[in-house]
Amino acid sequence: MTPARLGPLLGAPPVPQGPWDREAVVVSAAALKAARGRPPRDAAEEIAEGLRGHDGVAGVRVRPNAFLEIVLAVPGEIAREIVTAGSPGTPRVSLPGLPDFPRTWENPGFVVRFAHARAAAVLRWARDLGVPGEGFRPEALDDPRDRAVLRVLAELPSRAAGREPAWEAYGERLALAYHDAHEHAPAVPAGDRRADEVHTARVWLARAVQAVLRDLYGELPSKL
Repeated sequence: MTPARLGPLLGAPPVPQGPWDREAVVVSAAALKAARGRPPRDAAEEIAEGLRGHDGVAGVRVRPNAFLEIVLAVPGEIAREIVTAGSPGTPRVSLPGLPDFPRTWENPGFVVRFAHARAAAVLRWARDLGVPGEGFRPEALDDPRDRAVLRVLAELPSRAAGREPAWEAYGERLALAYHDAHEHAPAVPAGDRRADEVHTARVWLARAVQAVLRDLYGELPSKL
């Protein structure tokens, strides 16, 4: 289950909340619209009961204000969804408005370009080192840094449906989250270590980040 798949069930994509280092929580106000004169809390309990029967939903909580907190069982499914189906409705951001220089972390243009180049490098290294592209297990993306990237990717459906998506700021946040994952949760094995399922999963994550950045900015460099 992903925010995009929950959207049709709730009437609108839910919004991710919290850091996702322990729980991948998305929040929905669907019960407020579904109440139709009834107490919103009653409508929320009904929706929650229906959601609890779906694969990929680890739990549903109802807040006092009738908002639903939905816990995704395997947030790594978001990466699979983006790689196989594409990112939802992200318009282009003007890359020329983001300068390439200076190449420092204070420059959003560099941050975005470098993130794309790093994701592209992961795909090259994976091929060279024999990291399998098949056999993706999304549950392997359980490191807090992997989950931080998934947390940002999870915003795509609700942002695309919103009135003020702020894509430029979003792209920089995604890039920064990916830099942290790239440095501290490597996608390719070091030294004599053999590639395992976590490396395959992180290659898929790199593909998802690359796809979203390209959708946002168009053509980006594969090397810097």
